[in-house]
Amino acid sequence: MVTDSVVCIGVFDGVHIGHQALIAHGRVLADELGCQVVVITFNPHPGRVLRPDGAPAELGSLADRIDWIKQAGADEVIVMPFTPTLAATSPREFAHLALREHTHALAVVVGENFTFGAGATGSVSTLAELGEEMGFVADSLMVSDGQENVSSTRIRRLLALDGDVAEAAKLLGRRYFIRGIVVHGDARGRELGYPTANLAWSADLVIPADGVYAGWLNVRGERLPAAISVGTNPQFHGEDQRIEAFVIDRDGLDLYGQRVAIEFAERIRGQETFASTEDFVTQMGHDVASARALVEEA
Repeated sequence: MVTDSVVCIGVFDGVHIGHQALIAHGRVLADELGCQVVVITFNPHPGRVLRPDGAPAELGSLADRIDWIKQAGADEVIVMPFTPTLAATSPREFAHLALREHTHALAVVVGENFTFGAGATGSVSTLAELGEEMGFVADSLMVSDGQENVSSTRIRRLLALDGDVAEAAKLLGRRYFIRGIVVHGDARGRELGYPTANLAWSADLVIPADGVYAGWLNVRGERLPAAISVGTNPQFHGEDQRIEAFVIDRDGLDLYGQRVAIEFAERIRGQETFASTEDFVTQMGHDVASARALVEEA
């Protein structure tokens, strides 16, 4: 039996502080109305269906998104498959299906820039009009940090273009991390005295800009300080982008085949090449020292 609900709708990519505020507002309304909070999210990202050649990279996996939504206060998460058929649905059809039949919405909370229905023809005002007809009220909000609105697009830019993982963390409400499996690399780091864990990760995720970062490698319940390299390793004429983590002050780790999360705290520098391997190794030593200090302060 479907019970009455306050419904929050959106992609919720990253479940940043704006999304968290939206769900928290839904929680307040639901408590006043004596009903549950249901969040409707979409998978795959609508951009992968509507703009497959220009779809944005994502700020977390679907499983992480569901966890974060529940942590933000949702009682139930509905993952709606975003298909060409759904994309062609009119605003009225979508509202009837999602907000009357599936959730018995008493109130609906969305972002101020929310659009829905075929051709994105539905807006917040459309939602309010349909609510008068279908028996729910529509509410919207947008969160700003005093500079500009908090959005997934802004966070992607901070990460992928600027490498500003610290500012991105403020907007996400958590530090950005990437999960993956540790795989064999070319063992060059070990030869240079800095063995690294090489990550195989999902191509759907946002990767911070090339450079060296301070952070942590999380494995088997341990959070290990690390110096992290992102990039193609131009010092040795590399071509493939890599994410590698050198675990600080910890010897003898066997991480091959382990599922880990690499967590980013601060960017130390951009990607560079050096006049010699010796200069490169010297810089690696400085990077590790910087990473150690930054993680200790974090």
